[in-house]
Amino acid sequence: MGTHVIKMPDIGEGIAEVELSQWHVKVGDLVVEDQVLADVMTDKAMVDIPSPVHGKVIALGGQPGEVMAVGSVLISIEVEGAGNLKESAAPAPAKEAPVAQKVETVVESKPAAAAPRPAAVCQGPMVAREADERPLASPAVRKHALDLGIQLRLVRGTGPAGRVLHEDLDAYLAQGQSNASAPVAAAYAQRNDEEQIQVIGMRRKIAQRMQDATQRAAHFSYVEEIDVTAIEELRAHLNEKHGASRGKLTLLPFLVRALVVALRDFPQMNARYDDEAQVITRLGAVHVGVATQSDIGLMVPVVRHAEARSLWDSAAEISRLATAARNGKASRDELSGSTITLTSLGALGGIVSTPVLNLPEVAIVGVNKIVERPMVVKGQVVIRKMMNLSSSFDHRVVDGMDAALFIQAIRGLLEQPATLFVE
Repeated sequence: MGTHVIKMPDIGEGIAEVELSQWHVKVGDLVVEDQVLADVMTDKAMVDIPSPVHGKVIALGGQPGEVMAVGSVLISIEVEGAGNLKESAAPAPAKEAPVAQKVETVVESKPAAAAPRPAAVCQGPMVAREADERPLASPAVRKHALDLGIQLRLVRGTGPAGRVLHEDLDAYLAQGQSNASAPVAAAYAQRNDEEQIQVIGMRRKIAQRMQDATQRAAHFSYVEEIDVTAIEELRAHLNEKHGASRGKLTLLPFLVRALVVALRDFPQMNARYDDEAQVITRLGAVHVGVATQSDIGLMVPVVRHAEARSLWDSAAEISRLATAARNGKASRDELSGSTITLTSLGALGGIVSTPVLNLPEVAIVGVNKIVERPMVVKGQVVIRKMMNLSSSFDHRVVDGMDAALFIQAIRGLLEQPATLFVE
């Protein structure tokens, strides 16, 4: 027998250390080649570390949440024969899952919500695992299981090395039945349990980015009410006429267009501020970050050169990027380089929000939900579709008057949608 020692790999981009986010194996486990051993977190991505060999785990090099230097010992595996006695770096990561950016709301194009967690579930055939045994599963599958109220250790995995897949959760639920005999009184039972959740991995990155943004930038927010009746009528007309051939339009492409047009008169909003060098860089290209929620966290894919895109081109790109982000397929290039960010909670958008800046940007435009309200128009009370824009700015770079005028320019464009296309 021999020992194969795997070192923390160099993931690239000059990264000297990464955070060990999660182990998928424990000492004593038998592993096969290409089986995911651990998840590590860089500043930009969650990366799976696969095994280059078959063997038995004999030592782990760190604990979840620990920051490890590139080149440090990650794991030791006992292998057949003489083994590879010299230490080696782990093979290239199997996949990258993008890290959430520092924006706190989401776009309206998001996957269907997970089914509500059942109060009590009695399922079909189960897998006998020890109470402390951690089954193989991706972070997305673990979250899905949590949302469904499933104990992952009870689910039979059909993936490589018994890895639990989304399909296994569906099969597990399909075989089970609700425990109708559970006493109603259980719903009112007194509880004294506690749960401690370690802030590591993606949640730590989100916390660090949010804290960094609020500590470094001088945030101020501005809220403006907008009558979107006309733009919604135009959107419905275009979808009826061209939806089948060009695809359906949401409100987001119109908002991107409004940003592009308004920025012509307010170039100071389309900028990045290097507070260490004390340099403001204004950009001609409008690269719009669109906050997107996924199973692995919040991300901000970037619609590049929005100034050169039509409504349908923007819509297609937003949809493509949102799908890639939700599926964990967005590249690092697709998640970086934005010059201004658009963030929306869609139908859940509430009345007012206070979005956090996506540093080093100096402006973020937040979209609240559309509601029908009685409004006075030319002395008559009429029903109009109204929506608030809740936007934040870096007061070190943007003056309050300029911010108000910028948002009011967007308001004028959306309330008179023909002006979006008049050059």
